[in-house]
Amino acid sequence: MTLRPDDETTGTWLGAAVAAPSIHNTQPWHFNVHDGGIDVRVDPARRLRVIDRDHRSMLLSVGACVFNLRLAIALDGRLPVLRPFPADGLTVARVEPGRPGRPGPGLQMLGTALFRRHTNRGPFARAVVPARILDELRAAAAAEGAELTALDRVRRDALLALMATADAAQRRDPAYRRELATWTAADPYRLDGIPAELIGPRDEEGRLPLRDFGLVSARPDRPAGRFEPHPQLVVLSSRADNRAARVRAGQAMQRVLLTATVRGLSAQPMTQVLEIPRLRRAIADPADPWFPQMILRIGYGMPVPGSPRRDWSEMTTV
Repeated sequence: MTLRPDDETTGTWLGAAVAAPSIHNTQPWHFNVHDGGIDVRVDPARRLRVIDRDHRSMLLSVGACVFNLRLAIALDGRLPVLRPFPADGLTVARVEPGRPGRPGPGLQMLGTALFRRHTNRGPFARAVVPARILDELRAAAAAEGAELTALDRVRRDALLALMATADAAQRRDPAYRRELATWTAADPYRLDGIPAELIGPRDEEGRLPLRDFGLVSARPDRPAGRFEPHPQLVVLSSRADNRAARVRAGQAMQRVLLTATVRGLSAQPMTQVLEIPRLRRAIADPADPWFPQMILRIGYGMPVPGSPRRDWSEMTTV
């Protein structure tokens, strides 16, 4: 199948790909369209050099983009062929439209969430996420080779304590504050980063260690919110911790997020503890060699708008 960047079908696929979530909405991906496939590449200029020194979050973000591209091709009646590029370099995967194939109901269901999935930084309801939905989220992660663990009260509270430690350490770091300011700067024409209206409210009780995107550029009228006292946390882990494993974990993360969206759940990453190596090691279980890649707070929240996106054509070459 011949692909061109100005082709309507290719544009539809890439439009879905760039709807993926990314750390600080950096959108750290680039596409190379060629005859037969689309190479998905990292854009190192968009890496967060303070909180993502090992490129983990960047690779997770690009992995989520890869999953969206695979899903869009499948929804268009082609079986996507994924060819990973595990060696060092900018290209992380090639996705090719394979032979014709009808997407199953599961993929069609995920397709309805492609443009409805948005990070929610607001309070969630106190309602408990049903066990059957947690099982669906676990199955979504497993389908991409990852493991999703829903934390019980004891493990959740222990993790929240470590998160508070990580959050306090980052707040004290001038380099962290400068980097945060770069990606939260007020600019009505900007198509990346976190705009002021999506920063989210402050926790009026100061108890939940959420990343404060208003730390250095908050609006003076920013409201406070009453967050749920017992948040539901899930941890996504992979069997390895190399470049290829992180890209694959990003695909698992996106499958989980889309599944959650279909089931009416909201989600917010809580990753400060993963950005400090000694604290990330502290939450890993040495008896069970899984590497934590993402922590999500999930629950039932009010609808929120999506973050801005650059047009896919701005990040595509032939």
